[in-house]
Formats: sequence, structure tokens, C-alpha cells
Amino acid sequence: MDQNLDFVIHTFGCKVNTYDTGLIQKNMNQNGFNLLSRVEKNKAQIHILNTCAVTAEATQEAVKTIRRIKSKQPFSTVVVTGCSAQVDTGAFEKVTGADLIIANSHKGLIPDLIRKFYKRELTERIFKSNIFKKEDLEAGGGNEQSHTRSFLKIQDGCNSFCTFCIIPYARGKSRSIGIADLVSRIKDLEQQGRKEIVLTGVHIGDYEDVQNGNQKTLEDLVEAILIKTNISRIRLSSLEPVELTDRLLELYSDERLCPHFHMSIQSANTDVLFQMKRKYTQDDVVIALHKIYRKLKNPFVGMDVIAGFPTETQEQFDDTYKILCDLPWTKMHVFPYSERHGTRAAVLEQIPFHVRKERASILRTLSQHRYQAEMLKQIDRLDEVLILNDETIYDGVVYREALTKNYWPVLVPQDDHYVAGAQQKIKIIKGADIDNEYRLIAESVSL
Repeated sequence: MDQNLDFVIHTFGCKVNTYDTGLIQKNMNQNGFNLLSRVEKNKAQIHILNTCAVTAEATQEAVKTIRRIKSKQPFSTVVVTGCSAQVDTGAFEKVTGADLIIANSHKGLIPDLIRKFYKRELTERIFKSNIFKKEDLEAGGGNEQSHTRSFLKIQDGCNSFCTFCIIPYARGKSRSIGIADLVSRIKDLEQQGRKEIVLTGVHIGDYEDVQNGNQKTLEDLVEAILIKTNISRIRLSSLEPVELTDRLLELYSDERLCPHFHMSIQSANTDVLFQMKRKYTQDDVVIALHKIYRKLKNPFVGMDVIAGFPTETQEQFDDTYKILCDLPWTKMHVFPYSERHGTRAAVLEQIPFHVRKERASILRTLSQHRYQAEMLKQIDRLDEVLILNDETIYDGVVYREALTKNYWPVLVPQDDHYVAGAQQKIKIIKGADIDNEYRLIAESVSL
């Protein structure tokens, strides 16, 4: 291959994949490939799909993307990687447009395999091995060139094997990056001008770093970051209720730790949680949410909830709904249960799809009303936002998109001071429904 080739990455799914995309970008650039912007994606010679496998629909969306790419650019090279490439390899093997299928087990070899593909040195198109034998956890990703925030993967894999989840088979066993390495990485990001890092992983509550026989936990990592770095904002990704310890909440007295929580609860009914093989009860959900609001002022609490899990009775669903009505939180991410081949839940008695859809709709309506009510409470607040790269047109005016520490999306006026990556003081003046997405509108202030 005599010339360098242009590539783009299509990222599906979670924040861990966003981190991995940053790592793929870095590895590709270091090996002489040229990253194109999303605007230029139709000119790319190589399309890398970093796929998600959390639902069967996620795999199908990747398959559809392959076909769309090949219909527009039939001579481009499509490389499929990520979780679906690991667990749904056969689905891509049947798609002639998937030129290379590189599972998570071989993700670090993507540049080398692409070069060999162009040199016609490969005799196969699928590269995959037992993910549970993967011991390493690639470092250095998370910094997509188009992002103003950095996602830092601290942990990968999962040992829980919840009955609805395929991810352990896609990511392997739980393993973590050491505290010293993560602190060093954050210092590097500081020097690059980054203002916010998001500590992410498949199950960050499983984080551990064994030092001289002593096991360090997530709380030790967060404390070390607060003490040893000056990064302006630190945000955590998903936690389960029992992982929200008193010690972790105490660390939020440092204002650099963003008062934003994403709670992976899935259900608020104890019997359903048992069927899911979750390691907590309804009481744990109640205690965790109340603890947040007792400790912090104006937090943002998002939650994942599954509607229509197999065997969930109407009474159990009603119990979840009633409990959630009475609890403090900000927004729900509702998923109607989707059968996933290879999981234990897939062989349980299934709820009819129309019932799942109806229950999901009920929860989404509850979430919409709660989110709007909590948004109204933000009006007239003075706050500080991180300016993002994107822009939005509202009422004929172009605004910059921004994010508060507690995760409220804010539109700020176009201004020379509002450059991507900057932190600015603002006053929230109103809320707006823009294309069925609620945003806060702000004006600049001098404090």
C-alpha cells in the first residue's frame, strides 16, 4: 500500500465505545491513516463500525449501516469491530459488504489487519478469539477529535452475568487500569486543555487496583484524581444502587466532582430484580436515591429501566411505577425488554411485545413529565457551562451547545468567548422544546 488512506469511524452504543473509538482513531493515525470529519464521511475509503451488542436491534442497525455505506460507496472498505463483531459474528459474515470482521479480542490489531487487507496478505476476513482470555485493557483512548470532553475507560468487562445481558460475552471478565496510570493519563489530558473527563467502563463499580496486596476501589481512584490532578470536571458513568457508598458521596463535597448520577436500576421491584440476577432490592434503590438528594443540592439523576422483562407481572410493573413516582430523580432511559440470544432471560416466559411497548410508553410519559418539571426549576439559576462543539438553530438564531456540571443541556448565544472547550458563566432564562428535545436557553453574565 503506497499511499495513506482516509477513514471514518461510526460509533454505536455506550460511552465505553466512545472511548474505544478514540483509541482506534489514535492507533490509525499513528499508523499513517487519515481521519476525516463526519462531514467528509462520504469521501472515506475506509469505514470502521464500532458496534454495540446490547440488543439484537443494535446488531441489525449496524448491518443496515453497512448496506447504506456500500450502496453509496461500493468500492469502500467496511471494517466491523466492537461488541457485535464479538458475539454476533455470524450476522456480519452473511453480509458481503462487511470486508473485515475484527472482534473485540483483536481490536488493537485493526491498523495492521487493514494494511494487510490492502496488500492482499489476508486469507480470511474474520478475526476473533475467546474474549475471556483477554487480559489487557487498552489505554490511551477516549479522546475523539471532535469532542470537547474526554471519556476515560477505567475498567472493562463484567463478572455479573445478569440474565438479560450479553455484554460479558462481548467484553470478557472485569479488569481495571491502575490508579497511577489513570492519574498520569488525566494529567496528559489537562495539558491538552481538556476541562472534563468522564470515568467510564462496562461496570465501574467493579473497579479495583491491587497495590502491594491492598485492594483499591473506585472511591480510592476518585480520591486520587481529586488530590493529584487539577482537572476542572470529573464525571462518573453508570453505578448500581449498592455501589453508591457513603464514602463516595462524601467525595462530592469537592465541587470538581459533577453532581450527576446515572443509576443502573433496571427495575424497582425486588422479585423482578431477583429474576434479572441484580444484586440489590427495592429498598436499596429507595435508599440510594434518597441519599443523593440528602447529600447534594440540585443533582441530576438519570436511570436505566427495562419495561416488560420476562415474567414481570402487571402487579410487579405497577409496583415499580408507584415507587418511581414517589422517588426523587430527573430522567429515565426506558428500554422495552428485547430478547437477546445467548442470555438466560431469552428462555424465560416472554411478555407479549405490545405489553412491553405499552409499559415502556407509561414509564416514558412519567419521565417526560418529571424531566420538564425539574427543568423548570433550573430557570433563573446562575451556572457555569462547558461549551461543546455543536451548534443548534432555535427560533432563527444560532446557539452554541453547552453542558452544566449537573448535566443539563444548555444553548448559549454565539459569542467570541463561547469557544469549544471553554467554561463560561451563564444565567438560565427559559426552557424550550426543540425538535422534541428539551433544552435550557441561557444568556451570558459577568460574575
